[in-house]
Amino acid sequence: MKLRNIFLTLLFACLIGIYQSDGQQKYAIVIHGGAGVMSKSKMTDEHQQAYLVTLDQALTKGEQMLQAGAACTDVVLEVIRIMEDSPLFNAGKGAVFTHNGVNELDASIMEGKTLNAGAVAGVKDIKNPIFAAREVMDHSVHVFLSGKGASQFAKKQGLEMVDNKYFFTERRYNSLQKLLKKERGRQEKDNHGTVGCVVLDQEGNICAGTSTGGMTNKKFGRIGDTPVIGAGTYANNKTCGVSCTGHGEYYIRLSFARDISALMEYQGLTVKEACQEEIRKLTELNGTGGVIALDKQGNIAMEFNTTGMFRGFVKSTGEKEVAIFND
Repeated sequence: MKLRNIFLTLLFACLIGIYQSDGQQKYAIVIHGGAGVMSKSKMTDEHQQAYLVTLDQALTKGEQMLQAGAACTDVVLEVIRIMEDSPLFNAGKGAVFTHNGVNELDASIMEGKTLNAGAVAGVKDIKNPIFAAREVMDHSVHVFLSGKGASQFAKKQGLEMVDNKYFFTERRYNSLQKLLKKERGRQEKDNHGTVGCVVLDQEGNICAGTSTGGMTNKKFGRIGDTPVIGAGTYANNKTCGVSCTGHGEYYIRLSFARDISALMEYQGLTVKEACQEEIRKLTELNGTGGVIALDKQGNIAMEFNTTGMFRGFVKSTGEKEVAIFND
């Protein structure tokens, strides 16, 4: 009897340990750094490595935070901050230029537990727009602020403000000059670089965020899908979290991010199936771009219809990937 009791006690302890271990490991992160026309032959090995290193750095930071028990929203902010501070991506420091030669940035964030959201658009002097979006979500009765008003609010919240010259990079400036010479009506081939992150934390909560400089040579105060909740960003604990990148006008028309959640909720599609279906719709409209998403079980989707998308994910299971091209 005594041996039987000892055996049952040990078995129970093992089961509790397994349960706790499994519970502690339920987290996942997926990120993107933009989708577009990319070619291995035209992108040097050094350039490719620079992107892969930064993506890995962002994922590593996020995973360290999640392992320490951080909330999904805080993780999204810090992961996107790394990409906003990098000149590689069309967000923050590496933002593209408008037709008038300035940088105007957009960002949004949404929490799946409460459906709270915040967004800013057309800001020129907020160092990290994703933090401004979070402040709007947490400390404003509004969801969406733009232009000077958004900057005034950000300054009031104590966020770091910078001169618009901070966002200057020679590569993005040269891209503008080339487009100004051609005066294209559409810029599909130069719209990649938007950054995004979706996180599932140990509490089972989902958060999604997206940040961008928009489209090179954009005019008349153009705003794309990134700061539009339901178009470029969406999160709902019942279904998934979504962040988009690509030609924003099409994403707005499709209510792209929200539609993925709806396909899962009302048609029972998996997160991957829903993303693939929405990309199909995008392609039918001749739109280009990509999407990242994850569901409440931590299943990951990274879909795009271009030749590449800077992307990566890491899961508590140990699975990890960073990639660029469509192979």
